[in-house]
Amino acid sequence: MGVTSVRLTDELQDQLEETAERLKRSKGWIISEALAEFMEKEERALARIERTRQALDQVEAGQVVDGDEVMAWINSWGTENETRPPK
Repeated sequence: MGVTSVRLTDELQDQLEETAERLKRSKGWIISEALAEFMEKEERALARIERTRQALDQVEAGQVVDGDEVMAWINSWGTENETRPPK
């Protein structure tokens, strides 16, 4: 397990100490949990950006579905004449 030093403002240091005491957890545990949550959020953001780039590439390549076809398909849901999704 690695060890890293961080510089905190006095205010943040005080909040960290108060929270650690209230939760009966170490400051390191709180920092580790916060950093893990941040990293997960960043990974989701990067994945979202990549999916957006892929979608834009598909649009530029003309791989799109007409909006009217999509709406007709959605409007058919739950009816006797439900259609397949447009391609």
